[in-house]
Amino acid sequence: MATKDPSREAHFPSIEKKYGHKMSYWFSVMKDLADEKYPAQIAFLRENHGFSQAHANALVMYSRGSLTTRKFETPTQFYKSIGKDQAKTMRTIFKAITTKYPKAELVIAWNQPMMKIDGHYVFGASASSKHISISPWSTDVIDAFAHKMEDLVVKKKTIGVPNDWDVDTKLILAMVKARLAECK
Repeated sequence: MATKDPSREAHFPSIEKKYGHKMSYWFSVMKDLADEKYPAQIAFLRENHGFSQAHANALVMYSRGSLTTRKFETPTQFYKSIGKDQAKTMRTIFKAITTKYPKAELVIAWNQPMMKIDGHYVFGASASSKHISISPWSTDVIDAFAHKMEDLVVKKKTIGVPNDWDVDTKLILAMVKARLAECK
C-alpha cells in the first residue's frame, strides 16, 4: 500500500514485515552492494529477495543518502530547478488556469507542479531538457483535442510543447474544462 509519508523510512516497517528481517540486516545487505550501480542494487533485491520495486527503491535510495522522495515543497522551488524559458511557460499555463478557475490550487505532486480543482487533478506539467510535457490527466481529453495540437508532440498521456512555447491559453482552458466535466 502506498504511503503518504515521503520519507524513505516510512517503508521500513513494511519491509521488515514482508521480507522477514530487521532493517539492520537489510542495511548490511546494502553495504555489501555499495559498489554496485542503482539498477544492479534494485535487481539484486528484486531477484534474490522478492522485493517490490517500491520497497527496493526505498532501501536503495536510503542507503545512498536520499532520505525522502520529496524534492520540492513549493512550485517556486520547482521553477528554480528548471530553465528560465520552461519556468516562464509553465507559469503562464498555470496562471491562465487560476485566472479562469480561482478555486484552482497549484500543488507539487510527484515532484512536479499539478493543478487541482475540488480535489481532482486537472492539469500538470513536467520538464525535461528539450521540452515540457503537459497533461490534462485524461487520455479522452487528449484524444478530443489532438486535432488542435498537430504542431505539438501528442502522446497517449502527455503533450510535448517547446520550452519557450507561446502558450495557447484557449486550448489549455478548453482541456481543463473538459477534464472538469469528466470529474463530475
